[in-house]
Order: sequence, then C-alpha cells, then structure tokens
Amino acid sequence: MKKSRFTESQILKVLKSQDEGKKVSEICREFGISEPTFYNWKSKYGGMTLSELHRVKELEEENARLKRIVAEQQLSIDVLKEVNSKKW
Repeated sequence: MKKSRFTESQILKVLKSQDEGKKVSEICREFGISEPTFYNWKSKYGGMTLSELHRVKELEEENARLKRIVAEQQLSIDVLKEVNSKKW
C-alpha cells in the first residue's frame, strides 16, 4: 500500500481547517491535495481527535496480532488432526 506523505495529525489539521469555515477548494489548494482525497480523509478520519486516532491504530495492531496467533493455532490443530488420523 502506498505511504501517504501526510501524517495522521496533519490530516486532522486539514480537516479542522474546514470546521473553521474555509472552503474545500481553498483547503485543497493550500495543502496540495485533490478534493476526492479530502473527502476520503473526511470519511475516514472525520470527527476524530488525535488521541482517538492513536487508540484506533493500537486496536488495529492488536487485532492483527491476535489474528496471527489464531491462524498459527489453527495450523497446529490441523497438523495434529492429520497425524492422529493416520493408522499406525
């Protein structure tokens, strides 16, 4: 996935500038982004604070770690079932 040149805090700053009353076209010109990018950011990060965003990132990382653990355990279970199913 392509890395954004903007950090999450910068994205939140861009979104806050609309709340201050600036037009979207002015914001996009100022920060060098397209309007579809702005609206994508707004749908993804709209209404979040920086602390909430960090918490979401932590939860996503923890979820990914737990999914890896479950996948590894399922592989172990499948191997054990196959070993037990063979007749000796």
